[in-house]
Amino acid sequence: MASVLVVEDDRFVRSALIRHLTDASHVVRSVGTALEALREVSHFRFDLVILDLGLPDLDGSKALKMIRGITDVPVIIATARDDETEIVRLLNDYLTKPFSVEHLSARIAAVLRRSRAGGTGAVPPPVLRVGGLAIDPLRRQAALDGVALDLTRREFDLLAFLAGRPGVVVTRKELLAQVWQQPYGDDQTIDVHLSWLRRKLGESAAAPRYLRTLRGVGVKLESPL
Repeated sequence: MASVLVVEDDRFVRSALIRHLTDASHVVRSVGTALEALREVSHFRFDLVILDLGLPDLDGSKALKMIRGITDVPVIIATARDDETEIVRLLNDYLTKPFSVEHLSARIAAVLRRSRAGGTGAVPPPVLRVGGLAIDPLRRQAALDGVALDLTRREFDLLAFLAGRPGVVVTRKELLAQVWQQPYGDDQTIDVHLSWLRRKLGESAAAPRYLRTLRGVGVKLESPL
């Protein structure tokens, strides 16, 4: 198990990577731009980054240099560029698109094994804390005021995603893409899971403590007032 950041602007490729990595028991966060990736690595510790070179806001090779200025996390480059000179220049593990999940799994295992042997990896992601809430992404455990919460897999994913952005309003579209790994879907699915989660947090939509909904905008998780 590892904490992995996926940096990929193609939402279908990103969804497939998230699904495969999650099925392999990894803790996954994902973004679609270089600037978002830089924000993520500056705020969270990862065991591995999977970086697409063809990003919309910044060339992947420049993004890699900037990431290297923040952290020494191992990086696997996913690229459609079959350019040996560039690959050698970047001096990183790489996968040329399209690649199989078997190839990806083998490369991840090799990179993690090498980095952990060298003592540069295996740093667990921090426990997320918002008020009396404590969410451990690696162990997939959550507690409220020291009491463990009995959450379903999707409830935990939803809570952890929101806890990683405390005070930030997250749109329903983003929740569908990042938590459900779906480019579109039924808003009722989100409402139902929010209702279940509120019940376990001891609150309601009419009397919220942590989960606050902004009608027509989205939802945010923040400390009680």
